[in-house]
Amino acid sequence: MDRLLVLVRHGQSEWNLKNLFTGWKDPDLTEKGVEEARRAGRALKARGLAFDVAFTSVLTRAQHTLSLILEELGQTDLEIVRDEALNERDYGDLTGLNKDDARARWGEEQVHVWRRSFDVPPPGGESLKDTAARVLPYFRAAIRPRIEANDRVLVAAHGNSLRALIMELEGMSGEEIVKRELATGVPIVYRLDAAGKVVEHEVLSA
Repeated sequence: MDRLLVLVRHGQSEWNLKNLFTGWKDPDLTEKGVEEARRAGRALKARGLAFDVAFTSVLTRAQHTLSLILEELGQTDLEIVRDEALNERDYGDLTGLNKDDARARWGEEQVHVWRRSFDVPPPGGESLKDTAARVLPYFRAAIRPRIEANDRVLVAAHGNSLRALIMELEGMSGEEIVKRELATGVPIVYRLDAAGKVVEHEVLSA
């Protein structure tokens, strides 16, 4: 029997809407983000999916997304594990800046390198490689054992912490994963075999 792992990026946040680098700052969801989260829950329910445990970050936008999904699933009493290992990438000196303002200050090319390279961090922040260095040990120590125990696992987190997981699950290189776009509030359903290898995965579009 295949194991179930579902990854969901949080719904649109207030800072997503304002085009700001968010990182470890803690804005909540917009009205659109709330609806995206509810839509994700409805999509999972329509597939007949249910869960034994959920993991999320310590940031409000991910936790709020998870709670709305669980409401739609009728699983509000589900075991939830929160850990900062699943937090978004820390954008350092870029945090709170409008992305257009950052380009005006440092240049289009430099900001693109910080956003889309695997191993070049912004000043005072984390690269995706750095993010993976905290996400993946947590995945191996805390999440993978639950999958191996046949628990059905839901992870509600952030674009870059999820990219780190996807890189591991799909065997992607750093250069490949930075090109992967993750829509807000859209579940990615993975089926894994007993060895933890991905058998199939599907993006549940609205």
